[in-house]
Amino acid sequence: MRLIIDAGSTKMEWILMEGNVVKSRFMTEGFNPNYSDRQCLVETCHGASLPNEIHSIHYYGTGCGNPQNCQMIGEVFQNRFPDAEIHVTHDLMASCHAVLGHEKGIVCILGTGSNACVYDGDEIVDRAVSLGYLVGDEGSGMHIGREVVRSYFYGFMPEDLRQQFEAAYQLELNDFVHHLYHEGQPSKYLASFAEFAGEHKTHPYIHGLVKACFKAFVEAFILRFNDCSSMKIGFVGSVAFHFSDVMEETLSDYGLVMGEVLQTPAAGLVRYYQ
Repeated sequence: MRLIIDAGSTKMEWILMEGNVVKSRFMTEGFNPNYSDRQCLVETCHGASLPNEIHSIHYYGTGCGNPQNCQMIGEVFQNRFPDAEIHVTHDLMASCHAVLGHEKGIVCILGTGSNACVYDGDEIVDRAVSLGYLVGDEGSGMHIGREVVRSYFYGFMPEDLRQQFEAAYQLELNDFVHHLYHEGQPSKYLASFAEFAGEHKTHPYIHGLVKACFKAFVEAFILRFNDCSSMKIGFVGSVAFHFSDVMEETLSDYGLVMGEVLQTPAAGLVRYYQ
């Protein structure tokens, strides 16, 4: 039996496979070793309903670019499954395995944040500089949401959209500023306004707003890679999935071709291990 875990900060997806067959699949609370206590993972691991006869565990997680974090996570699972072979790596590799398998190409993550890398079919050989939500994360849900709420408060948003935004959020400037700067998790808060863009993505103004965000992403994350026009460009993440038509149009403007788009890595990881 093989256990595959895709671990984000807010949720973890567990996939148990026996041979090529998925035996069970479930979600638990997320885990980020940069912010969460080891005991949280211990409790989640021991609380999960799993058989003892697991021979290999493949853990893909946020915060696993740090070797110390990988070691700690490996120890937690080794204690729970002493006979299993444990593999711990970062979430960007999950996207590579899910979208490209063993083929060479570019993989992009577009969710709350954004990232991209070049994968040679075995290892990540080049990766974009990720500066986080304060400076970077172009094309992400945070970026789109920020531009939506910015256009609302600055008065750039067309009146028809403005009325719909007001009805949906009833957002006061003082409340917005307080939440953004004092309630914690500002990137997730800003990303929540990307939902409005998704609901109105056929509106010319929203289409242009999202496309501008995607152009910034392409220029910061994809064009920096040599031979990007000759490689497959795959995407993972809810933003890439829900705005795939806009991304395809944006890539076409740069002479680039979009490959597979997955909302989450799960289905692609199952295919990879089959």
